[in-house]
Amino acid sequence: MSDGGLSLDDFGDLIERPSVRIRRRAEERRARTGLAPKALGRLDDLGAWLAAAQGRVPVAPIERPRAVLFAGDHGIAHLGVSARAAGTASALVRDALEGASPAAVLARQAGVPLRVVDLSLDCPADELPDEVARHRVRRGSGRLDVEDALTAAEAERAFRTGMALADEEADAGTDLVVLGDISVGGTTAAGVLIAAMCGTDASVVTGRGGVRIDDLTWMRKCGAIRDGLRRARPVLGDQLKLLATVAGADLTAMTGFLLQCAVRRTPVLLDGVVSAACALVGQRIAFRAPDWWLTGQASGEPGQAKALDRMASEPLLDHGITVGEGTGGLLALPLLRAAAALAAELPELPAPTPPEEPSTAEPTAEEAVAEAT
Repeated sequence: MSDGGLSLDDFGDLIERPSVRIRRRAEERRARTGLAPKALGRLDDLGAWLAAAQGRVPVAPIERPRAVLFAGDHGIAHLGVSARAAGTASALVRDALEGASPAAVLARQAGVPLRVVDLSLDCPADELPDEVARHRVRRGSGRLDVEDALTAAEAERAFRTGMALADEEADAGTDLVVLGDISVGGTTAAGVLIAAMCGTDASVVTGRGGVRIDDLTWMRKCGAIRDGLRRARPVLGDQLKLLATVAGADLTAMTGFLLQCAVRRTPVLLDGVVSAACALVGQRIAFRAPDWWLTGQASGEPGQAKALDRMASEPLLDHGITVGEGTGGLLALPLLRAAAALAAELPELPAPTPPEEPSTAEPTAEEAVAEAT
């Protein structure tokens, strides 16, 4: 990145795809195990993807994964678009920090450290641990239907924060990131981004959220996404401005995080509609970046399905889980670990010994006499 203003065009040059050559070597190794082709189903593809991302054959086990959750409150929640009250995402953060949320339970069970980063929670910063609150950009994001969610300076700061966090994880040796969000109003912001990127109407991407909302709340949410779309469409050509207009600090930081993970060759497991929306913006910025990301689960949100279809990303699991917070990615992690183990540990069959060629040499005199007698 340049030292002056943030240049998103740089990502197109900095991001390379996982090694095609290494992937081919992994596939050749798999063919030598003696198992029938496609006998392991998608696990074969996952093993080859991991090998390409790691740049090695056989693939290494996933030993240092990390769950990273970006937290924020969205001003649009004051319109009653969520089943949760506006400004209450901090309560969800406390549950995660205390080990009482579904994601925290799964992370603990899988032995995965869980990191929560406050970008725009609507609570006093001193109510949270310093390692959570020290990256905060602002207290709450603006109401995307009538005002920009962030100023231009705040958007750049949030984006750079996401990049810096990706660098921290790569430098610490994290070999896989499970990405999630903790937000109130975040799925509404995600819906605006996806509808804008896919050129579709609000109703096509409006879902029921992590806590299922009733029909009246759904209609308010649909209206909020429609109004946000009117503000998003004129700035579609400038992705940083788009994020400032409708995304909020948490989604903006997640986008920067995803792109920098691709720069640093760190694989990422996406969770639900919010991370899918950020990935879709990331794809618009650098078309090779999505090759570093997998989708952990289908959340049932129509916006997520729309985004994944645009990115040609097939979820690993579909269990109807809507809770968010990285839960779907954490559930998919054992599948990815299994794929790595199979790709690395299945023994290769020895190469068949070629049959001996019959001798065409003329027999010696002694051999001819012996044969005659």
